[in-house]
Amino acid sequence: MTETAMTKQAGTIPTPHASREAVGGAGGAAEAANTVIAGAGPTLGPGERPTVRLRDAGPDDPPRYAPEWLELREGADAVGRSNDLLDPLRIRLANLPGKAGLVIHDLGCGTGSMGRWLAPRLDGAQHWILHDRDPYLLHFAAVASPRSAADGSRVTVETRRGDVARLTTDVLAGASLVTASALLDVLTREEVEALAAACTGAGCPALLTLSVAGRVDLTPSDPLDAEIAEAFNAHQRRDGLLGPDAINAACEAFSERGATVRLHPSPWRLGPSESALTAQWLRGWVGAAVEERPELAPRAERYLRERLAACEAGELRVVVHHSDLLALSRPTTGSES
Repeated sequence: MTETAMTKQAGTIPTPHASREAVGGAGGAAEAANTVIAGAGPTLGPGERPTVRLRDAGPDDPPRYAPEWLELREGADAVGRSNDLLDPLRIRLANLPGKAGLVIHDLGCGTGSMGRWLAPRLDGAQHWILHDRDPYLLHFAAVASPRSAADGSRVTVETRRGDVARLTTDVLAGASLVTASALLDVLTREEVEALAAACTGAGCPALLTLSVAGRVDLTPSDPLDAEIAEAFNAHQRRDGLLGPDAINAACEAFSERGATVRLHPSPWRLGPSESALTAQWLRGWVGAAVEERPELAPRAERYLRERLAACEAGELRVVVHHSDLLALSRPTTGSES
């Protein structure tokens, strides 16, 4: 899910264009608990929008996501992703023609968490093609990729720096599967349409996980919860991005092109053992809401301060709702799904 860049002061509203300075140091565990990871979410320049699209970029183009944030959320992502979609996916993959192994394109791969989650759950040799705009993240993803499949078969990887929005059927020629995590909600409708066209044109299934659903449940509740959530959802729809509308748009785009679409919830369930992630998420959630509706700031300051205190005390539980989508396109080779 997209989030704003963060400040380093606990209990204050994050500013959207905070610097990417390093955090941590000798302050001890208490200080670390109150420190926000710089760049935890998109770090935006003037006129840029929060997206992991792989635009044409120069070698000095800054990354959009801090690896520390991606590492922090990886456990919750892994638990949240739907295992129920894997059986129909396995059936499709088992019916692919040829025995040369699977070719999997992972879009906006970040540090490679999708590969670490999925590769050990699939049988057979796999070759993962990792796409991201950040060369550092691509390097990290390649180094930390799994080396064996569920049945012990070999897993290999390569990296590509390109533009997800320009993905075409030709690029996916020979692909067995397209995957992505937390990607759809930072795309426009045109980009989702292009993704669906490329996958269905290649007859390639797509497993697109952890798209925000626009709903958050906090326990205990607070009267400001709904207003913050509404403002955050509006922030995600800025500049034509789909935000919480993405999952429905993707369902329509794939279905209209003849794919069979399955959905399953994939929530984050955050309790005391995920307090570090919860605190980071809270700052980004409230900060984006205030950026969208500055008049919320006075009440949001109090809200964030109290929510962070409850989080630190182990008294806060949060469910951040997401959806996973499996689109089984009609095979172009005559194999059966």
